Formats: sequence, structure tokens, C-alpha cells
Amino acid sequence: MSNSKKIVLAEDNTTLSLLLKFRLEKEGYQLFIAEDGKKGIELIEEHNPEMVLTDIMMPFISGLELISHVRNKLNLKIPIIVFSAAGQEEMVLKAFNLGANDFMGKPFSPNELVIRIKRLLM
Repeated sequence: MSNSKKIVLAEDNTTLSLLLKFRLEKEGYQLFIAEDGKKGIELIEEHNPEMVLTDIMMPFISGLELISHVRNKLNLKIPIIVFSAAGQEEMVLKAFNLGANDFMGKPFSPNELVIRIKRLLM
């Protein structure tokens, strides 16, 4: 499966990460999971993924800092989908201003996520 698209998922909720790993690998994607933003940046630099999925609120480095790093330090144009719990409109707007491509409020449907991923990776 070396031609499968690589996705880095930065998410501190282990249950959600495992659910998404199962669902996305079933679709043929190769998933690299980071439990915080710091590890997320390391995985992005190491694996050069086609897409990043990130939560906003995480330990050490937030999803916003991760987006900023991908766009400004690494100069990558890869699609970024941001997850956030409801009621964080200001954070979501910041994420878009930093260069996020899409947003999904938690909880969300893994099936809807798959559709959004396919659309962005076309």
C-alpha cells in the first residue's frame, strides 16, 4: 500500500483517533496519529502527508499553532481539516485565517469526514 495517501491526525481523544484510524484505513488511507500538536508537527515533517486533520485544543501545541507551522514554517499547501467542540467560533475563524481548508464541529460523522477528505484530495 505504498501508493495510499498519507494523513496525519493530531487528536488528543484516543477513542476518536482509533475510530478514525479504523474508518480511514478501511478507505485505503495511511494514518499517522499524534496525541498532541508537538507530535503532530514531528509526524508531518517525518512523513510529508497529503493531508492533515487536527483538533484545535490539544496539549503542548494547539491545532492553531500546528496550522501556522505547516503554512508558515514548512510552506506546505496540503489540505488541513480542523475539528473543534461546539462554541469555539473564534478559534475556528482563527484556524481559517491561518490557512485551514475545512472545519468540522465535534461530534461529527466519520462518514461525512471521509467525503470531505475525498473532496479535498481530488
